[in-house]
Amino acid sequence: MACNITAGRERACKQGIGGQSTLYLFYQDDTNFMTLSADKSTVSAVTLAADSVFAFPLEGDSNTLEMSTVGDRNTGTRVNTQTLNVVLPRLDAVTSAQMNLLVAGYPQAIVADKQGNYIVLGFDHGVDFTVAASTGGSATDMNGYSLTGIAMEDGMAPHIDDAAVISDFIDAVDDGVA
Repeated sequence: MACNITAGRERACKQGIGGQSTLYLFYQDDTNFMTLSADKSTVSAVTLAADSVFAFPLEGDSNTLEMSTVGDRNTGTRVNTQTLNVVLPRLDAVTSAQMNLLVAGYPQAIVADKQGNYIVLGFDHGVDFTVAASTGGSATDMNGYSLTGIAMEDGMAPHIDDAAVISDFIDAVDDGVA
């Protein structure tokens, strides 16, 4: 049967660290796209125009990614819900304008974690974002944006794990800051 697992895994060493370091946002279209491997687990190539990917550095412990895949025996379907929560400190007019565009569009996201993994969210259907801008009453309260991105895909999010493909991806990152 084609859906049986074909490999296990060894016990992992205690050398991991959690957390995300950077959120990248981009849009796939006829000229900007990624190609998946045959098993859809990795990105095998990227074709992205220069300055078509936008980076948001992440700090602190409030940035999380959770993926949950559920299969339904009754319908013969499965769905992977990818939930990203990130915090971007400091409110400003330029970022508020970008957040309005983010919520209105159908972006894809790549999260770089602190292990050096690049995980692609919303590969086929994009990510729907909710943005909350807030400022607290005390000097140590949050002043910034809380983003929640949810994507519903067929399977687990693909990774970019080939050094050359990562390099091609990073070459497309817009180095300018508005």
